[in-house]
Amino acid sequence: MFAIRQTNSSMENLINRFRNRLNHVPVHFVRSAIDLINWESRLIGIKGARGVGKTTLLLQYIKLRLKDELHATLYVSLDNVWFTEHKLSSLIDEFVRKGGRYLFLDEVHKYNNWSQEIKNIYDDYPNLKIVFTGSSLLEILNARADLSRRAIIYNLQGFSFREYLGLEVGIHFPILSFQSVLSSHTNHSLEITSLVNPFEHFENYLKRGYYPFHKEPLFDVRLSEVINTILDIELPQLRGIDLGYVKKIKQLLVIVAESVPFIPNITKLSEKMGINRVTLLNYLYYLDEAGLIRNLYRQSGGISRLQKPDKVFLENANLMYVLAPENVNKGSLRETFFANQLAYQHSIAYTETGDFIVDDHVFEIGGKEKSTKQIKNIENGFVVSDDVNHGFHNKIPLWLFGFLY
Repeated sequence: MFAIRQTNSSMENLINRFRNRLNHVPVHFVRSAIDLINWESRLIGIKGARGVGKTTLLLQYIKLRLKDELHATLYVSLDNVWFTEHKLSSLIDEFVRKGGRYLFLDEVHKYNNWSQEIKNIYDDYPNLKIVFTGSSLLEILNARADLSRRAIIYNLQGFSFREYLGLEVGIHFPILSFQSVLSSHTNHSLEITSLVNPFEHFENYLKRGYYPFHKEPLFDVRLSEVINTILDIELPQLRGIDLGYVKKIKQLLVIVAESVPFIPNITKLSEKMGINRVTLLNYLYYLDEAGLIRNLYRQSGGISRLQKPDKVFLENANLMYVLAPENVNKGSLRETFFANQLAYQHSIAYTETGDFIVDDHVFEIGGKEKSTKQIKNIENGFVVSDDVNHGFHNKIPLWLFGFLY
């Protein structure tokens, strides 16, 4: 049995920190993602942009599903200063020797050679179940460590509008499939609006509801810190970006935020920013990887990092209000929300006949007066309208696409 009193003082400190964090994690609202992960797998990786709730998901799972196994459970964040002088492998050896069976490793990208050590731990302790989290920039498919055939990888995104609404009003709304929204949107919107008025909450969701820390009084400050941590620490650490170029990357983010939306002219932009074309395209690719922007291409597969995107959006609407609060464009806001909610589980690409093509369906995004004129000759064409509770035929309320996950 894994007993705290039998450990050395430094390891005991890690366990005490874990138990303290566990005591304070809320469980009144648990994201649906917890039921989509196969927790029986021996090695699970959870990727996601900073701030989307990876740590909370781990601790909630432990608190709810492993409450009778806490003696055999350990959670540690690898950015803890303890790991500056201790190896992960020695900690795990002690943990397993004393009966440990469930290991949760947070922020693995903060630990040098993490993939090789996890691979060794996986191979050396066949009775140990391991869950690890890391930045969305994390390269899980590391050929040298060969984690690709050992780990099952999940991506975690910020709150959907469905999740945010459920948290705000206390109603557990079911996830809707993409095809169900297309074919039965009127029925779905009638059912939902009989319980809640979406527009009492939709604007606030777009401003601050995507991140689990949206109720914090200094939300804008916290989100700015998230952005700066990605740019100042994660991009230099994981993509080798020179710290001297971070200011230019921040400048690029603001340009995207103020655009309606951003259709990049790479030649002019590289001249304006004083960087060459290849470097600029690399920046756009890395910012997409980091979960700060979304690059849209004419085709959605096999994208090269040196391929010019046809459109660029911020990854979610909340970022618009932090990066360019005085220049939030309504049209760009709508398209950013739509792309964010759809791209999580679907193939989304640029099209000249509408705003987006998603799984061979064309979508035109607009306000309540938006007509179907632009897509009238397209068989699988839909208008997505903001500021309406209910749609008709191939005209669908924008907010309803926030119920896909």
